[in-house]
Amino acid sequence: MSDITGIHHITCIAGDPQTNFEFYLGVLGMRLVKRSVNQDDPGTYHLFFADAEGHPGSDLTFFPNPNAAPGRKGVGLGVEIALAIPAGSVDYWSERLTRSGVTLRPREVRRGEHAIPFVDPHGLEVALVETSAQRDFTPWADSAVPAEFQIRGLHAVRAWERETALTAEFLTGTLGFTDFGHDDGWHRFGVGDGGSGKHIEVREMPGVARGQWGQGTMHHVAWRVADDETELAVRARVEAAHRRPTEVIDRFWFKSVYFLEPGGVLFELATDGPGFAVDEDLATLGDHLVLPPWLEPYRERIEAALPPLSTPAGR
Repeated sequence: MSDITGIHHITCIAGDPQTNFEFYLGVLGMRLVKRSVNQDDPGTYHLFFADAEGHPGSDLTFFPNPNAAPGRKGVGLGVEIALAIPAGSVDYWSERLTRSGVTLRPREVRRGEHAIPFVDPHGLEVALVETSAQRDFTPWADSAVPAEFQIRGLHAVRAWERETALTAEFLTGTLGFTDFGHDDGWHRFGVGDGGSGKHIEVREMPGVARGQWGQGTMHHVAWRVADDETELAVRARVEAAHRRPTEVIDRFWFKSVYFLEPGGVLFELATDGPGFAVDEDLATLGDHLVLPPWLEPYRERIEAALPPLSTPAGR
């Protein structure tokens, strides 16, 4: 058994923040549960999209930066983010996305689950994957998407690796993942039953150049740990495996440890708490710019550097 319980969040790099906001709130119907800034670069937003309460495992986040160059797909990076949709909703989503002007790629069946792959406005490869798995999920009453069709959370991440042996050894030996074998060229590793929100799939691509961060790429995937004690225990194993983890970093809504897995994908350990409601009322999550306490003295300067965000009409 692993001390890791699943995916906590996934962070990606986008372009124009308004376009990013309109797509994930207006088209995909996710709730903006935290409107903040990149704590390592406070001149840019950090936008967190999730279910109504921002449950760990539902949270897809973005560093929108219109000045960032397009990223390059390659080994050592996540190449697709999968979001969980309810079983039986694939036709609804196909129609909704097409009506919104999204070009869909051919539907796929992945280990018996129907998937709709597409590319978001800034080049990020996304897939909506049907699942009947039980998820920690609260529907958002103000979503443009009816509750029975709303995105349930993060389903999986896919990554390319130059070779998978060292990554496989690290995932199973250090992080306690289970090897769920190959399917259609993708090798699945997961925790628990390896189902929705609990796995990563890697593909060996030996002749492909290393990927490069930029618009349309995944920055990192964060894995859930229950509390500070568990995080320190996993960190110790990562350090023993010579993966050079950071010290624990307080992100205010959770605590984080970062490190590179052997193939180069940036991983994070993130605690389940204290959560997004620690500094905002649940009813107004994401409505206003929220800063961690150590950035509050610079609020005026930070706000002046950020473009306003307008809620899309008819969301």
